[in-house]
Amino acid sequence: MALTPLSARPRRLLPVALVTLAFVAGACGGGGKDEASPKPTTTTKQTTTTTAPPTAPLTGLPQADAGKLTRPALMVKVDNTPKGFVQQQGIDKADIVFVEQTEQGTTRLAAVFQSQDATVGPVRSARTSDVGIAGALNHPMLAYSGANGGVLRQVRSGPLVDVGIDARSVTAIYQRNQRGGSRNLYRYFLPTADIYGARGAEGKTPPPLFHYRAAGQASAGTPANGLRVGYGGGAATVVSYAWDPALKGWARTQSNRVHVMAGGGPRIAPANVVVLVTPYRNSGFRDVTGAVSPQAVLEGGGEAWFLSDGKVVKGRWSRPGPNGAFTFTDGAGAPAALTPGQTFIELAPSVGAASIL
Repeated sequence: MALTPLSARPRRLLPVALVTLAFVAGACGGGGKDEASPKPTTTTKQTTTTTAPPTAPLTGLPQADAGKLTRPALMVKVDNTPKGFVQQQGIDKADIVFVEQTEQGTTRLAAVFQSQDATVGPVRSARTSDVGIAGALNHPMLAYSGANGGVLRQVRSGPLVDVGIDARSVTAIYQRNQRGGSRNLYRYFLPTADIYGARGAEGKTPPPLFHYRAAGQASAGTPANGLRVGYGGGAATVVSYAWDPALKGWARTQSNRVHVMAGGGPRIAPANVVVLVTPYRNSGFRDVTGAVSPQAVLEGGGEAWFLSDGKVVKGRWSRPGPNGAFTFTDGAGAPAALTPGQTFIELAPSVGAASIL
């Protein structure tokens, strides 16, 4: 009998649907009801990460302006004699204010700006103490209305950007911001934004000078009502501070005058007051009256008082050299913690010159 080739045999083809069903049935196992397996339930837990805003290096306050966050510090020399004191503007906007003793028991301010701008004055001349202050601020700018030749040499060779009245690109800023005639010693009032626009790219971002308490962190220290600091023989200039809970700061008075900005401006009440007991020496220079100009010795170390949140902590300050960083510690040697905000630093000439009230 002849065999029929396989290719010639007719083939029964199953419909595609039946093949698919058979495959599914086999995959599901033997007889019985075909029940769908329950899908596992997954819960995604969403977490929110809160990033603390960056803070200004010289105040510890939040700084939303990235341009101001990294710009250099600007030190402005401001008159603080009785005649200049009543004309002051812009001091309330400074991050840190150094109070340094000058001739015959007077004082002068080195107002340090970085986190915000202001029109500040009356701008006056530089002193050798300013070079020592600048060394802690990482190449700041220094604005001043002049100085004698010896002081100028120290300023121009110091660790700073010279933006004094005769410096490159800023003379016109001084000239167009004069008030009164050329014989008026208190005529210069500088917009800090203009100085930054002219020379701000040349400095460097300052490091934090202080350690600040975190939000909600309790303050340490002994309750204090205030502070008194005297400068010069017979305390020619007397500064006092009184804790004011409403202002959340230390209301400042100088020689029995309330410290307010001219024209009914705000009262000066910094969040912190720091007293650095600072030796002074003869700078080797004299002012225009012939009086010897003292120089603050801002290296080595000494006693320090830290007034913050209505309390005082007594500790120490130290600094390895004129261009080194300050270290501020409490009585136990831990970093002294301040309230975020403005700080006045009184460079008191001796321990006996200051007293807690």
